[in-house]
Amino acid sequence: MPVTYSPDRVAGDIVVADSNVPLDDGSRYTAQSHEDRLVYEIEPGSLTDARYLTCDLLLDGDHLAKWELRLHEGEDGPTFGLRYSALNQCQARVRVPLTATNQNRWKYDREGAWLKPLAGGDRVNLERVDRITIAVIRKSDEPVRWCQTPLVATEEEPDRVDSPALPEGPLVDEFGQSRIHEWDGRTEDEGELVERLETQHREANDHALPDDTSQWGGWTDRQWEATGFFRTHHDGDRWWLVDPDGHPFWSAGLDCVRANVDSVYGGIADALSWIPDEDGPFAPALGTTHGQPLVDYLTANFVRAFGDDWHDRWTDTVLGQLRRLGFNTVGNWSEWEIARDAGYPYVRPLRLDFDDTVYRDFPDVFADDFEEAAAAFAEPLAETRNDPAMIGYFLGNEPTWGFADETPAAGMLYTTETCATRSELRSFMEARYDSDAGLADAWDMDVSFADLETGRWREHLTDAARTDLADFSEVMVDEFYRVLSEACRAVDPNHLNLGTRYAYVPGDWALSGMSHVDVFSINCYEERVHADRFAEISERLNVPVLIGEWHFGALDVGLPASGICRVGDQSDRGDAYRTYLEDAAAKPWCVGTHYFTLYDQSVAGRFDGENYNIGFLDVCHRPYDPLATAARKSHERLYDVAAGRVEPYDDPPRYLSTVH
Repeated sequence: MPVTYSPDRVAGDIVVADSNVPLDDGSRYTAQSHEDRLVYEIEPGSLTDARYLTCDLLLDGDHLAKWELRLHEGEDGPTFGLRYSALNQCQARVRVPLTATNQNRWKYDREGAWLKPLAGGDRVNLERVDRITIAVIRKSDEPVRWCQTPLVATEEEPDRVDSPALPEGPLVDEFGQSRIHEWDGRTEDEGELVERLETQHREANDHALPDDTSQWGGWTDRQWEATGFFRTHHDGDRWWLVDPDGHPFWSAGLDCVRANVDSVYGGIADALSWIPDEDGPFAPALGTTHGQPLVDYLTANFVRAFGDDWHDRWTDTVLGQLRRLGFNTVGNWSEWEIARDAGYPYVRPLRLDFDDTVYRDFPDVFADDFEEAAAAFAEPLAETRNDPAMIGYFLGNEPTWGFADETPAAGMLYTTETCATRSELRSFMEARYDSDAGLADAWDMDVSFADLETGRWREHLTDAARTDLADFSEVMVDEFYRVLSEACRAVDPNHLNLGTRYAYVPGDWALSGMSHVDVFSINCYEERVHADRFAEISERLNVPVLIGEWHFGALDVGLPASGICRVGDQSDRGDAYRTYLEDAAAKPWCVGTHYFTLYDQSVAGRFDGENYNIGFLDVCHRPYDPLATAARKSHERLYDVAAGRVEPYDDPPRYLSTVH
């Protein structure tokens, strides 16, 4: 150690050049297609003593690309993968901790221009890895051009890059906009910015929700029992939410209604053309997140217009914009306090942060102190339990154990040597099998009940073992959500338990735990909602479905990435919005969709590096008019669509390969 690897070959349509390379010892690569890749053949066992794999890269152009570094056990064996992307025109250092191959962690920290490292694939044994590949897995319509140095396996933690190469100079201007893109709609100067914000603030009170809606945004055409709080109701034909006055309510929500568009600059300070003085008038725009410094250019822009009164003016302005667009709900990740104070319907998240976890973020649910931890988790609900404007609360968001290719019970065997939940697993299997021999025979493995309770596993599981562990995972998940839900209802019996906002449709082993919630919530980044699967879940659980996140973006307004769902331009975003929302509203099991997000993300990337064109407004508070107009049209006919009086909008745009 260290050991340096250069690619033994390339696969696909990659072109290699070694001239005019901006990184020392690097090579220039051009990839034309998805899955173009570099291939490194290595001796099995050569990674056994390594703790990191590292290299430097510099992504050319102005659109995002994403790679996956894969470790292979033979041609047909398990494969571990770590996905990542990078800022354009800024040197990044890839630092892959090889402990990631144990799969106990999904998301790793962004480091400078190295963005959103995510572990996936299989658990691998480093002693058996004989090949490394680096593949291009996401790209725009243009070829991916990047420079990269040789790959190094090392015992020592590689240094981070603090002064990266910036061949095009700073990436971000003083207003938070890109300096390396050209597009129509750029804010050119402070005068233009201030005039826009002053006009929006002046006109804020002129905007209203669509006609024929209650003070909450419910549908005044009908009325049922008024309870003073939001609730669910099935009218014989479909599910609804019901507002505090008894009117049907379909939740058209907007996530991240908050005064920040964070540009995280740890390790890349030179990429920002302006960082405010911490003692000056723009100090409110400075902060930290996930241990990294940030500049919030949205806040800085409001300070430019309104000085010390910037937050009150932002509140008035943004609530006016929500009414103008026709949104009746302030969605997750928002400054929900401004909605509470204004009597605007809102949801709020609860924070899952348990000390004792057994696999990724899954807690030790059979530990003696888990109920006490659940009570502390629920306590913040006391603040809003009597507020009629609150629709409900989320128990969590996209649990990282839900992103794994294995169940929590299976993962726990490899990541936690002993815990109360493993003791419960032993009892569960002892009730299923009469002896160690019976267990070993059923699993076709050399295993005992004692092995289930203690010790860290290394061998791969058989299909029979995975099936039994999925059954116990169902027990784990049910206990998890039963205890959390009971704790929340003890503090707040008035509001809806909106579930946990899964990222994907969970396996059957994860669904029984949702029997404890009032609404099944899920984030669905697709062209339309999953009609058959969501209908099945709603019927099985006898609860409605709420979409917690979705969006569409493009590459035409000065941001390097489109977001998870991509269309051609801002007009197409409007058509995509109408198609998705009205299709969802027409589904009898769906009671709302919450769009992610109000604002575009920073061109320099948020805490994990996301830098998507997904907002209704840019960092300078310029609305995307085609999207805004489309949303208002859909929101004005929302209840007629939900009631079946009119057909949903069905003129979708052309959907493109994602760049995120």
